[in-house]
Amino acid sequence: MSRALALAVVTLTLAGCGQRSDLRPRENASLPPAPYGATATPTPAELLDPTTQQRPSRSDELLTESKARGDDPFALPPR
Repeated sequence: MSRALALAVVTLTLAGCGQRSDLRPRENASLPPAPYGATATPTPAELLDPTTQQRPSRSDELLTESKARGDDPFALPPR
């Protein structure tokens, strides 16, 4: 019985953790300073937008020809 009660408490606690509104800085708090070299401080929306380095585009280029591997000068036999 206590195990079911503990499971119910954990489930209800985790269900209340979801963020449903937009992220905003606290009252009387400012955004982080502008990155080094930037001319302006980014907005919250710009900070949440992933860059191409954080989320690279997918390459769907298929291999069109089989090629034999070349000799690898660093493939040394085990000692």
